[in-house]
Amino acid sequence: MKIASSAFENKQMIPQKYTCDGENINPPLQITEVPSNTQSLVLIVDDPDAPSGDWVHWLVWNINPETKLITENESPQGAIQGTNDFGKQNYGGPCPPSGIHHYQFKIYALDTTLNLPSSSRKKGLETAMANHILDKDMLIGLYQR
Repeated sequence: MKIASSAFENKQMIPQKYTCDGENINPPLQITEVPSNTQSLVLIVDDPDAPSGDWVHWLVWNINPETKLITENESPQGAIQGTNDFGKQNYGGPCPPSGIHHYQFKIYALDTTLNLPSSSRKKGLETAMANHILDKDMLIGLYQR
């Protein structure tokens, strides 16, 4: 399975448009090579370089496994957005206090769908999907204010 973006290459700078210094919208994401027995996809976007530890920017689960593109400024139709570390249920773009941060766009193929409320956070999501991961991939974007 692969995740990529037409907005930036792996381990390259995320354009300002997709950050708190720009429009603060999600970048377009392409998903390919999804295993044929996948029941749903999960997307986790986080920043392991945050001063307080891992900072969650976006949680999306129960993404249709047929999804090939998550378009700019749009959550996948029918999917559930969880609660990020901004306390919201949407995408929150990079907004680091200082230094270069590594933003991880992680995609997971699951053998099930998840019965979680949108109030769920990353820990609960990871616990629910722990024994159901068929494949995964990660795209890393960099940003510095």
